[in-house]
Amino acid sequence: MSTAISALGGVGLFLLGMTVMTEGLKALAGSTLRTVLGKAAATPLLGSFWGAIVTLLVQSSSATTMTTIGLVSAGLLTFQQGLGLVFGANVGTTGTGWLVALIGVRVSLTAAALPMIFVGALTKLLARGRIAGAGAALAGFGLVLFGLTTLQQGMGGLAERLHPADLPTVLASPEGPWWSGLFGVLALVVVGLVMTALMQSSTAAVAVTLSGYFAGAVGLDQACALIIGQNIGTATSSALAAIGASTTAKRLAIAYVLFKLIAALIALTLFPVVTPLLVRASNTVDGVTLLAGYHTAYNVVGVLVLLPLVDWFTRLVERILPERGSPLTRPLDSSALATPIVAVEAVRQTIARALATACGSIEAALAGRAVPIRLGKDAASVPDAADALRQAQTFLSDVSGPPETEDEQRHLTSTLHALDHASRLTELANGGINFDSVGGGPEDIRARELCAEAMRSAAAIARGVVASSRAAGSPPILPASPGADVMAGPRAISTDEAMPELERCATQLGEMLRPHRNATLGAVANGTLTADAALVRVETVRSLEALSRHAWRSAAHLVGRG
Repeated sequence: MSTAISALGGVGLFLLGMTVMTEGLKALAGSTLRTVLGKAAATPLLGSFWGAIVTLLVQSSSATTMTTIGLVSAGLLTFQQGLGLVFGANVGTTGTGWLVALIGVRVSLTAAALPMIFVGALTKLLARGRIAGAGAALAGFGLVLFGLTTLQQGMGGLAERLHPADLPTVLASPEGPWWSGLFGVLALVVVGLVMTALMQSSTAAVAVTLSGYFAGAVGLDQACALIIGQNIGTATSSALAAIGASTTAKRLAIAYVLFKLIAALIALTLFPVVTPLLVRASNTVDGVTLLAGYHTAYNVVGVLVLLPLVDWFTRLVERILPERGSPLTRPLDSSALATPIVAVEAVRQTIARALATACGSIEAALAGRAVPIRLGKDAASVPDAADALRQAQTFLSDVSGPPETEDEQRHLTSTLHALDHASRLTELANGGINFDSVGGGPEDIRARELCAEAMRSAAAIARGVVASSRAAGSPPILPASPGADVMAGPRAISTDEAMPELERCATQLGEMLRPHRNATLGAVANGTLTADAALVRVETVRSLEALSRHAWRSAAHLVGRG
């Protein structure tokens, strides 16, 4: 009984230590985690490398995966780039196995662990910010070491009651049937999967396996089969977490599960060849180290197989789970709320999409007809844009905390300005701009032309924000065609060209307000216009000027020129 309590207590301390250490490391990293991942995933190969490094540093593949989901949802990374980071996270999470192999199972670390826990806990309680995060990380690391020592003691007692011969045979004898070994492998794979599913941590399950082998309770070949199952089992937590989540989270969860299954299939295929080599190598190399190496190599091989096929793999996942919902609100993924800067970028992307939609619809209405339609009645995409902006406002209110740096605070303020102006634009357009009863003089026609040009330029700038987020460093050259898909079209215009054009149109419209008003109202006195017609013309030009001004200010804040 005491053996079981010691083993279970060791696992519990290990899991608690990993949780505390991961939270501390995430707090210590701050927004750096998002920045590194956002800049490191230029290609799937580079993303895999940095995904492994970051996961190794923060000791949590879940932290890397959830941050990746937020970056992909916010439009900062493509789904394919996110896959690279997820692949790398699977390799980085094997680093803890090396800690167990090289330190944890060999010596009692209680003397070093307890002071770490005390100093770390004291720092966590007394300090704030990143210093408190460092204290939590130190205390968590001490708990991990103490848990490993307790687990080692429990496994030592278990080895007196459990022998490798009591477990299924995984390597068939030369005289025995070939399927006897296969049955043993599959049985232990299932056991490993269940262990990880119960512990909700493949790292803890692998630590138990390594400790069991070191104590003599499990054979080397049997430990390899358990590790295969434990790697598959870690996908169960991702699958459960994706239930009810966004499409992006579900896609990455599917990709994670598929990666684990493909890597396991490769490992099972090579099992009859690799395992005898490891058994022979254990005569000269420490078996625990070999198992840690097998754990890492198993995931590395899976990455090396899938990276060249990442295009095909991406299409497969997207075909399994096609995108649903409005493309305007697609960046508003709940996973982004945990990181303020990612949440702000998600809102910024939504504003850009909504602005492109609204301005594209208004420009099509103004430029495509001699007598424009009533926007508030017939332009269905404008209400969609208004609804997206309302959702963005609600989403931003749910962010977990304020930005950390002054640059991030300025970025948030600029995003709020852009949101406010875009909301005013859609509210004005939804209110109905009706030219039906107006003949239209030269000044009115000129005002419509200027507003149409302003909408065209604002839509181009907004598309540039969407495009540049996925291709950092590339010039935001964007399509802008009236009446077509608001995110695509044959005409290209750069932000550097569009912004001066947008400002010019908005300024000219503002300058013509007073002269147009005086001339139009004066036409009532000489009998050219009725009072009703004159007032409608004045209100129409005032509305066109307001549309252009809000489009200009929203676009300017989106590109940091507000």
